[in-house]
Amino acid sequence: MDMSRAADDLRSAMKGFGTDEAKLINVLKSLDPLQIAGVKSAFQARHKRDLMKDVHSETSGYFRHGLESIIRGPLDNDCQEVHDSIKGAGTKESGLNDVLLLRSNADMNAIKQRYQQMFKRSMESDVKGDLSMKTERLFSMAMGANRAPESAQPNPQEIDRDIQEIYRCTEGKTGTDQIPVCSVFTSRNRAQMRAIAQAYKTKYHRSLDDVIRSELSGHMEDALLYILRGSEDPAKHDADLMEETMKGAGTKDLMLVRRTVMIHWDRNRLHQCKSAYKHFYKKDLVQRMKGDLSGDYERLMVACVG
Repeated sequence: MDMSRAADDLRSAMKGFGTDEAKLINVLKSLDPLQIAGVKSAFQARHKRDLMKDVHSETSGYFRHGLESIIRGPLDNDCQEVHDSIKGAGTKESGLNDVLLLRSNADMNAIKQRYQQMFKRSMESDVKGDLSMKTERLFSMAMGANRAPESAQPNPQEIDRDIQEIYRCTEGKTGTDQIPVCSVFTSRNRAQMRAIAQAYKTKYHRSLDDVIRSELSGHMEDALLYILRGSEDPAKHDADLMEETMKGAGTKDLMLVRRTVMIHWDRNRLHQCKSAYKHFYKKDLVQRMKGDLSGDYERLMVACVG
């Protein structure tokens, strides 16, 4: 792909006095991952400059954060989000959930390999060093990339064994044995998880969602619900994740940028998210963003989902 025109447009948007923010948004909003890589190379080759450094020096705030997330491309940004989630005091748990849960084995292996290249450290060691006890085990299982391929169909006998195991470790005893539950949740694909949820409710007359919320707490509860809800109805889950960034007092801006940019890479996923948002929240996602954000930051986020 010849990305020289896009590279020239980006350079002209930042050259001289002032920055043409609208042009930056217009060029970057619709590029796919390969085009992003191409425009960075063309920018370097034609102008002997680093696109990321130029954007960083010419912009600010969450607008800059959004542009940089796009310029990194999906793989590098996933790695950066994991790194940002565990550096400093405390763990930004939603970032780890968004990047590391529900990923295909190929995605997970690519993220681990690229993280090692970017930070000269093992992602698995970094993440495990920042979590504690049972939650550390859950994420170790997720990063192990042992999830059934999406093509694997639910097997009734295996589904029955799984729901019995989940029941035995939760409602069927005093106290909760979390590790076997984590093992099921991190090794089954979305279709198998949907079948498990349906079979559990049929056999035990209680939703698996309710079981997790009553038996678990904290990050463990959030992570298992993330896997379950993302498997049962991915579009609704994405819509709920977007609403979570804007509901209540104040906007969770870093979370909003991360989720918006992640979803915008996949046009089909984005379309389904917007449809689900309108269905469940009775409003348009773009209008919701416009009511919550402002300035160039708002224009960039709206351009990503518009």
